[in-house]
Amino acid sequence: MPDLGAPPAPAPAPAPAAVARPAAPAAAGRDTEVRPLGVEFTPTGDPEVDAALGRLEVLDGVPTEGHLPVYEDVHQRLGETLAALDRP
Repeated sequence: MPDLGAPPAPAPAPAPAAVARPAAPAAAGRDTEVRPLGVEFTPTGDPEVDAALGRLEVLDGVPTEGHLPVYEDVHQRLGETLAALDRP
């Protein structure tokens, strides 16, 4: 039977503080290792479309936060290529 009159055991000493590395807010709690996407590019035969899609190759090894400007550029290039099809 426990001795109810005994003083409580002392709390353990806190562990030494570790050196904190700042984490990106979007990456908190996620795997932050940057890996190649492993997507192979198949040429379409249209030089303008191939050049636009070729821009996606720069994304291998780039964290997700850096993808948006490249996607916007590819979108603009493909849009311009499509618009050129309607010109006489």
